[in-house]
Amino acid sequence: MKKTDTIIIGAGPVGLFAVHQLGIKGLKSIVIDNLDKAGGQCIELYPDKPIYDIPAVPECTGEELTNKLLEQIKPFKTEFFLNERVEEVKQDKENWIVKTNNNNEFSAPNIIVAGGVGSFEPRKLTAKEAEKFEDKFLFYAVKDKEQFKNKNISIFGGGDSALDWALELSKFSKINLIHRRDEFRGAPHTLSEIKKLEKEGKIFIKTPCQLESIEGKDKIDTITIKFDSGKTEQIKTDVVLSFFGLIMKLGPIAEWGLNMNKKTIEVNSKNFETNKKGIFAAGDICSYPGKLKLILSGFHEVALAAVECFKRARPNEKYRFEFTTSSKTIQSRLGKK
Repeated sequence: MKKTDTIIIGAGPVGLFAVHQLGIKGLKSIVIDNLDKAGGQCIELYPDKPIYDIPAVPECTGEELTNKLLEQIKPFKTEFFLNERVEEVKQDKENWIVKTNNNNEFSAPNIIVAGGVGSFEPRKLTAKEAEKFEDKFLFYAVKDKEQFKNKNISIFGGGDSALDWALELSKFSKINLIHRRDEFRGAPHTLSEIKKLEKEGKIFIKTPCQLESIEGKDKIDTITIKFDSGKTEQIKTDVVLSFFGLIMKLGPIAEWGLNMNKKTIEVNSKNFETNKKGIFAAGDICSYPGKLKLILSGFHEVALAAVECFKRARPNEKYRFEFTTSSKTIQSRLGKK
């Protein structure tokens, strides 16, 4: 059994920043994630998609953010257990015992659940032939935008992902943006840009309609959409992108006895502890009054949770807040001279 100060469940941006916040306090942690690489949703769903709301970083991709966070925590030499899912959590006096599906066992006084929305998978298209073309000509995420250059692309969805990728890919491809409603749910600025490109003939908007069928033998040739009026239209298409959101699957977390609220874990906003002493939740998976599902909110949440983790891991030491700019101890932990 491996012993550590904190077990972090989830290797997304919030989980990675938790490593940093614990590390500068002198606490060791291990990270468990059911994906095969660090980065969480940022890597799995939008590695190339621009992110604009990270403080002091005007623009970065999900992959760039992940790489920077991994670079930031290098001094702590944290051990990652990827492709692994937590199956069991049980209490042993002041510690928590965590077992995974790979039969690894860990012990720590603290657990930080930073699992985003839990285990997730995209909500898939139900049209006949959709599965046949999946991961070849039909995708639910963009991992390399270069493969979509000079294509006829039909994008389904009405949220930020659909709109953002319509904008990005319209730089070098013909885009049909298809939504089952007349109204889109994206940011006003994005919608304004979409409308501008529609007038320029770079994006063609089709609403309100849904996918009727996909035509093609070895590749997609056309798709047929059906409008609410009953009218159908066939569209020449090389690639289909679908952004209908995610199906959240909490898995075993739902059985840990935590206070759940609509597939999120309720926490207090003082230190983001759950109803179980020593188990904390941060990022999209936690809920409290005023919660905002932003990466920067998750950073704030683990910063405060890490303080309580220190108190539990070092009960005989007094916690002393220090600025990284002036603390020689913290600078030493970061490998700074």
